[in-house]
Amino acid sequence: MSTTILIIGLMLFFAHFLSMQFGRTNIPDVLVLMLVGIVIGPLLGIVTPDDFGKIGSLIATIALVLILFEGGTTLNLDILGKSLGTTGLLAMVSFILTTAVIAAIGHYTLRLELLPAIMLGVTLGNTSSSVVIPMVNSLKMSNKPGTVLVLESALTDVLSIVGVFALLQIHTEGGVVPGRLLGTVLASLIFAAVIGLLGGIGWLMVLGKVRNFPNTISSTLAYVFIVYGLTEMLGFSGAIAALALGVSLTNFQKFHLYRIPYIDKSIVPLNEIDLAFYREAVFLLKTYFFVYLGISIHFSDAALAVSAVSMVSIVYLMRLGLARLVFRDHGYGLRDTAIASMMAPKGLASAVLATLPLQFGFAGGEIIRDTTYMVVLVSITLTALLVMIYPNRYTQRLYAFVLKKPVSAPGTGA
Repeated sequence: MSTTILIIGLMLFFAHFLSMQFGRTNIPDVLVLMLVGIVIGPLLGIVTPDDFGKIGSLIATIALVLILFEGGTTLNLDILGKSLGTTGLLAMVSFILTTAVIAAIGHYTLRLELLPAIMLGVTLGNTSSSVVIPMVNSLKMSNKPGTVLVLESALTDVLSIVGVFALLQIHTEGGVVPGRLLGTVLASLIFAAVIGLLGGIGWLMVLGKVRNFPNTISSTLAYVFIVYGLTEMLGFSGAIAALALGVSLTNFQKFHLYRIPYIDKSIVPLNEIDLAFYREAVFLLKTYFFVYLGISIHFSDAALAVSAVSMVSIVYLMRLGLARLVFRDHGYGLRDTAIASMMAPKGLASAVLATLPLQFGFAGGEIIRDTTYMVVLVSITLTALLVMIYPNRYTQRLYAFVLKKPVSAPGTGA
């Protein structure tokens, strides 16, 4: 126990250093944290997943909720409206193609049966909010493409979550009605957004009074968890509700919510102290989970590792063509389009969902979990490498050729 606590303390100090270096090197801190977990876990055997208990999934879910809420607080409503069409196209096509590619490799290479193979594809069909959102902010992308990528990560997380639970329903009940499944997905998205918006209105109405109580810096955070939990209990997407809640709080004046009685037009729902507290909470949770994920990765199966590398390679090549299609408008420059083509890492949502098939007695559940963990590691590594080599002028010319975009002059953000 003392060794585990010592490692947690050292891990947090090291994570602060990595976070500081992230802005200089563009190497995702979550990648280094996973590598630390691999070193102290599978390689050296200093700690095991059992040393951290069974709270890994809970920590991951809490971190995912906070990341989506924080991401929602950074979205500008004007840019959001202009980005919805592009976001919808990118999210749906990316999710479907990624799911299909990974399911095919899982079926033919890993010898998974059809349903478990589709489960693997759906689990990895998303892009990671916990990686994409910090990288979008660090790389200082333009508002519109940055918003598209943030929203894509949130929407594809929801598609993965709904898809996995639909497949679990097929497994436990023996079937599902396609029309009902489509209705479930749409209802989960729409009603969750409405719940998030109504939740924002409710919080704005009482926030002035709540702030008169002592020790209320975490009250909004607690409220986010309440909205998430209630939304999930109603059968909708708590992730989208958390995102919508963040959007409503920071854009309440543009929504004209101040016209509702008891909402003060001059209120500041999230001040700088609040935002700093949420960022620190996300930092702590993310640090814990990605080290835990590294400790949990298994390297004993070479075929699994080769399959994971194959999946990631094909998905990223496909992503390059998709970025060329979706960002063909002249409003998207070479740099933003190239970065969008790199933003297909897997992370928290996939890692959490990957544990469910094994819990439900799914055939191949262990393969799904271990493959997912390996794909998370490989995809984040590839994203970091691509971002690192992009400033090279030869790399930019290659992207310009593939994406059919002109190379900008030096100093213009090519």
